[in-house]
Amino acid sequence: MNRKKVRIILLSFSFMLISLVGYAEKPPTPPQYITPPPGLPIDGGLSFLLISGVAYGIFELKRKK
Repeated sequence: MNRKKVRIILLSFSFMLISLVGYAEKPPTPPQYITPPPGLPIDGGLSFLLISGVAYGIFELKRKK
């Protein structure tokens, strides 16, 4: 066999073995929560933030004129 073919075969075989080692690891365990983390409500404050942003925008437009 040609030396070049032997190198290609050895490199191919080694890359296949490396990929198998990567699949052999077991997946990490998920964190154990006693209760789920609390969600944050955005219903009340979001409308106030939107109205104040629009009011500030109108104020800035009137001030520049």
